[in-house]
Amino acid sequence: MEQAKRKQPLTRLPVLPLRGTMVFPHMVLHFDVGRAKSVSALEKAMLEDQRIFLVAQRDADVDSPALSDLYTVGTIAKVKQVLNLPGDSLRVLVAGEKRAKLKALVQDEPFLLAELTVISTRRPKNTDEMQALVRTTHAIFEEYCSQSLRVSQETLQNVMSIHKPEQLADVIAANALTQFSNRQELLEITSVQKRLERLCTILLRETELSELEKNIQARIKLQIEKNQKDFYLREQIKAIQTELGDKDLTDVEELRERLEKTPLNEESRNKAERELDRLSHMMPGTPEVNISRTYVEWILDLPWGVTTEDNLNLKHARRILDRDHYGLTDVKDRIVEYLAVLRMKKDMKGPILCFVGPPGIGKTSIVRAVAEAVGRKFVQMSLGGVRDEAEIRGHRRTYVGAIPGRIIAGLKQAGTMNPVFLFDEVDKMSSDFRGNPAAAMLEVLDGEQNNAFRDHYMELPVDLSRVMFITTANTVDSIPPALLDRLEIIEVPSYTELDKLKIASRHLLPKQVREHGLTAGSVKMVGPVVLKLIDGYTREAGVRTLERQIARLVRKAAVEILDTSVTAVNITSAKLKEYLGAPRYTREDLEKENLVGIVNGLAVTSVGGETLAVECSIMQGNGALQLTGKLGDVMQESAKAALSWVRTHAETWGISVDFFKEHDIHFHVPEGAVSKDGPSAGIAMTTALTSALLSIPVRQDIAMTGEITLRGRVLPIGGLKEKLLAANRANLKAVLIPKGNTKDLEDIPDAVLKKLRIIRVDKMTDVLPHALTAVPINKPILPEFAALSAQLPKGERVSYPRA
Repeated sequence: MEQAKRKQPLTRLPVLPLRGTMVFPHMVLHFDVGRAKSVSALEKAMLEDQRIFLVAQRDADVDSPALSDLYTVGTIAKVKQVLNLPGDSLRVLVAGEKRAKLKALVQDEPFLLAELTVISTRRPKNTDEMQALVRTTHAIFEEYCSQSLRVSQETLQNVMSIHKPEQLADVIAANALTQFSNRQELLEITSVQKRLERLCTILLRETELSELEKNIQARIKLQIEKNQKDFYLREQIKAIQTELGDKDLTDVEELRERLEKTPLNEESRNKAERELDRLSHMMPGTPEVNISRTYVEWILDLPWGVTTEDNLNLKHARRILDRDHYGLTDVKDRIVEYLAVLRMKKDMKGPILCFVGPPGIGKTSIVRAVAEAVGRKFVQMSLGGVRDEAEIRGHRRTYVGAIPGRIIAGLKQAGTMNPVFLFDEVDKMSSDFRGNPAAAMLEVLDGEQNNAFRDHYMELPVDLSRVMFITTANTVDSIPPALLDRLEIIEVPSYTELDKLKIASRHLLPKQVREHGLTAGSVKMVGPVVLKLIDGYTREAGVRTLERQIARLVRKAAVEILDTSVTAVNITSAKLKEYLGAPRYTREDLEKENLVGIVNGLAVTSVGGETLAVECSIMQGNGALQLTGKLGDVMQESAKAALSWVRTHAETWGISVDFFKEHDIHFHVPEGAVSKDGPSAGIAMTTALTSALLSIPVRQDIAMTGEITLRGRVLPIGGLKEKLLAANRANLKAVLIPKGNTKDLEDIPDAVLKKLRIIRVDKMTDVLPHALTAVPINKPILPEFAALSAQLPKGERVSYPRA
């Protein structure tokens, strides 16, 4: 060891803590002193031998350092000069003399006084190894100066003239090293040889970094020749980031702050952080930057953890639903039931409601009312014509212009994770080569899966379990079975004329008067006029066309109010025709006389129920069956089943077997341009054929509906409510319905049931006695037929000759 082994005596000197700088032996330095204790320490040193202990602070922010805040090794220096500066500050010039180790602080006020151990270093022997080390140090320092621009030529010449090893190490450390930790490390090394070796290592590292800086600057210089000045600045930042691994916080700092405040799940947070890391290393101005930034913004724009508080007051919900919608009792009751269960069990995974009914009856608007009643945001997505799966799940990010699907976009639009989400026209979806959107809907509407829904663009789990999904459709026939299985179907019936009358009077007319800037009561229309408007100018199950016609009337009334200066207009039947012209729709009057081969059937159309005449005629021919009136396959099969049943019972009525070989049978259902299909005209066709064969007139004050089997059974049909409403509108007296539809009579308004006589039938032999004006009694071999025949008045029993 070159360090002296003998124990060094303790020395007491004033202490001047240094912040951000240090002094080496063989070094002359000036600095400013402003702290009171430091000024007192200088004054004490000047009063004695002008020597003071300079030691660096570990933390420059500490204003009154204690022993633990100071490094243990510093430099004993001699104060050469002291100048007074304005503001009680001093400028000091010191010369470093030798190293010393801080043992203890023996005084804290008015200045720091320390016990020191002087670190004495023997002059190293001038061996060949030491000479070689000095030469190596000179060479490495010269190479460092050639690569770095931080050392002046004068300093280089001064260092190259130093041959004392201990002085060489201190001078180079004081003038060349920039990192504070390296300088302190060299100050604490007592062995001159080890100090020089460590210095060479540090200089070599600094030389490599300097060379790297030159390479970076060279590349930037080449780039600036091809680009503008602003591009040069960006490339310089990029090159520094690439080589030194620093992150450009200026561009992504805002996104990082938002990420810290957003309550993401673990997977989403990790993915967002990785994407931000990629973004921070990307070259500014490239397309990838915008793609990556847009993706991160989509993640952060979703309302993670944001929900609205539900208002589950059932009275409030009923009030909102009744305010905006008339009737629809079953629909409102089901919604209130849903809210009641949700109130009892907050985390309930409720069913997906699907409102099915014709257009214009308020399916969409009642969903809006549900959102208002519950206090949730409302999002609507129309599925009509959607044939691309990406509309639901989004596009994968590999595609140019990729965006998330409508589900994610809807959540962003709502700003909450629990909106009321309406899928409108769910029965209008289709599929092609781009996928099947109905299949993508399976995960969305499945309460067991949608708590971790993954959009193709986001590729993150998004919880949809708190979203209240509601769908609407005009029919369930085109909804895929797998999707239909996830829906709770709620039939929304067509409006009756009475319903439309009340809706028009209570809602539509006041609404249009208000929207057209008129005062309340300025346009009046009594009930009979409204009924004429409904019957003659609209033909729909809902009220959309009715609202448009009322709006047209209000506009005409507004013109009259301004032209004649009247305060109110009362729309009469005459004004209705004046404003709207002749009625657009007229109903065919039903036959008043009982006719042979004509039966009143009932059908359901997209605009509600209608009466349907079924005609049958028999003529000479070769046994052909003709069907006209644009009948569908099912309706044609019903005609064939009717013919088979009649032929089976022909002999009972005295009709020969050869009769059907020598005659043609023709069924026709007016209006010929309108497509018709379905099995419910089966008993009407059978009755018409029986009437034509036996020449027995059919009662024209009744209608019938029901499917026929080959054994003559009458099977249940659908749309009973719409059909009975149509029969009531046509002023019929009775309707024959299948016994299997008895349960559906609960949905029929009482006013309709009071006007119509409902006759339940189970087989065809129950139908004929009620439908025909008389029954054949030649050979009533069927017991049921004979019993019904006996119940009729004697005047209606007619005997017919055999054919």
